[in-house]
Amino acid sequence: MHKPADRIRNVALIGHRGSGKTSLHEALLFEACATNRLGSVLDGTTVSDSEPDEQARKMSISAALSSFEWSDRKINLLDTPGEPSFVADALSAMRVCESAVFVINGVMGVEVSTRRLWARAEELDLARMVFVNMLDRERADFFRALESLKEAFGAHVVATEIPIGSEHEVSGVIDLVDMKAYRYENSSPPSRDNCTEIDIPADLQALAEEYREKMMDEICEVSDSLMERYLEGEEIAHEEIVTVLKDGTNHGSLFPVTCGVATRNLGTNRLLDAIVEDLPSPVKHGSLELPEITLEANEDAPLYAYVFKTRADPFAGRINLFRVYQGTMRHDTHVLNTRAHSKERIGQLLVFSGKDSGHADEFGPGDIGAVAKLKETRAGDWLAERDEPISMPQIQLPAPVMAFAMEAQGDEDKVFTSLRRLQEEDPTIDLHRDLQTGDQIIAGLSQMHVEVVVDRLKERFGAEVTLKPPRVPYQETIRKPAKAHGRHKKQSGGRGQFGDCHISVEPRQPGEGFEFVNRIKGGVIPTSFIPAVEKGVIEAMRTGPIAGCPVKDVRVTVFDGSYHTVDSSEMAFKLAGSIAMKEAMGNAAPVLLEPIMLVTLSIPEESVGDVIGDLNSRRGRPQGMDTVGGGLSEVKAEVPMAEMLTYAPDLRSITGGQGDYTMEFLRYEEVPAHLQQKVVEQASEEEAVNA
Repeated sequence: MHKPADRIRNVALIGHRGSGKTSLHEALLFEACATNRLGSVLDGTTVSDSEPDEQARKMSISAALSSFEWSDRKINLLDTPGEPSFVADALSAMRVCESAVFVINGVMGVEVSTRRLWARAEELDLARMVFVNMLDRERADFFRALESLKEAFGAHVVATEIPIGSEHEVSGVIDLVDMKAYRYENSSPPSRDNCTEIDIPADLQALAEEYREKMMDEICEVSDSLMERYLEGEEIAHEEIVTVLKDGTNHGSLFPVTCGVATRNLGTNRLLDAIVEDLPSPVKHGSLELPEITLEANEDAPLYAYVFKTRADPFAGRINLFRVYQGTMRHDTHVLNTRAHSKERIGQLLVFSGKDSGHADEFGPGDIGAVAKLKETRAGDWLAERDEPISMPQIQLPAPVMAFAMEAQGDEDKVFTSLRRLQEEDPTIDLHRDLQTGDQIIAGLSQMHVEVVVDRLKERFGAEVTLKPPRVPYQETIRKPAKAHGRHKKQSGGRGQFGDCHISVEPRQPGEGFEFVNRIKGGVIPTSFIPAVEKGVIEAMRTGPIAGCPVKDVRVTVFDGSYHTVDSSEMAFKLAGSIAMKEAMGNAAPVLLEPIMLVTLSIPEESVGDVIGDLNSRRGRPQGMDTVGGGLSEVKAEVPMAEMLTYAPDLRSITGGQGDYTMEFLRYEEVPAHLQQKVVEQASEEEAVNA
């Protein structure tokens, strides 16, 4: 039997990279007896970071689901990546949860990724709780971290716990709701039975009362009746405080702050209690309203389940993680994929704990599970009893900005099939062929992102590619009118070849493209041969006179010529047109053009000067700056694409890993004369290599 929806908690662990989300995930599983030992990120023994590349890099790359029970509630816990390169997994996990626990580094306080993910959680209407972690580190300060939380997210961030001791001396927590203290034994390895209730230390009594009063002020603000009684000095019952705290958290009026040390299993039992007591179930959080239908957590209603993540497994094929919003998902049944309009057989249902999985017979409304070997289904699809139109609002994913040209080593089909499967797992990967340069392009959110994709390609599928910087798609155009004469004449016994044409070329406005004009009069070139002249002109425009780049924004007029009644042919006039065009372009002041990109950067305010200085050194032109809040500024600049190919690691270096950016194509502009020769030399070298 499945758990009733009101006994389920779906929680995403969210936060900046290095805040200890995976360690906390590990400690929560250990405390809830879902694992037998407390794994370590440094040792590569955690449940969630199970991939070889995650263990090698000591960081989460994919979201990991673990399901377990605490206080007769089922908790579906999703450990999400904090590295911005893998934000797609964090956002897809947040999409299917009612709640998020934001994990904060007790030394660093609120960091940039935390601010950005908090804004996304607000958009998705998630209940939010905070866990201040790593309080045993040098320079860790809970109260400084609390102030940074209030500064970033407002006064409704309220401490429901404070620590006993600081840095290496931290030994427990004080619960401000119950006004009880708990001491944790510091054993190695950490144990589950390390918590003892004690009296509040005398030297912390006044501090505890001060922060309890601050907590009560915030809690009573949520309820008018409670506020009135509180101001009159009336005692507020514990049950009332808990109820209002839970209601306020659910609706985003309160954000409780807890604390502890995940690696010592300090405070994790209190956090589990807070998750089941203060965070909402799917029932309490409310129905999901979509444009086509409103879905209720009702097990007897028609089934609707949303697939939020696809894992590409070389042996099991696709493994799809889904959230049931309505009805019940049962094994050995058939459902319909509403996108593909195809029937899918639900075989064995899976319950995950990191990379390990068990089997389930069914998942009820509000629950999260997995299924393998569906034929058509992938992330973003709905599985339902009826084939009715239904759509989940799209999550705005960042656009890939770090691109590489790639070359398959060995079987090309295997490489590209495997890459498509990895793209199903991570939709921020972009795969395409550059039509102008012919390069196969793989792009991601950072150099590390692309490297991880290449590593996984080799690790999982045994397929290899080599990466190299992509070529800039330069183009050429002309700056003045010119005329030229093209004649192709060949006589070698039998029927000869003869084509003769006069053309003029003139520049057009940027973006107007190519235009071919026929001004032949008196039939000096038969009408049937005019398209052949145009074909020859277009063929010549594929390789411009400067660096062999395509020519654009040109008007070509054919105005004179001659033909031979026997020897003229389409091929002859095509060659004549090509000869004329090459000569005309060389005489029409040709210039080299480069793509200009609009770059939008999100950076810390203190880095603005350094970033703008760096953009200026890249021939960038800043277009404006706005303060977007949370210590961040948005800068827009126009920068040549050639200067942006290796920008991502440089921006990370300038901003201490806290800046990111998006790029979109704006227009083509003339390459400065002092740089044009360098491009020409590069093109000549490439031509010599390929010859």
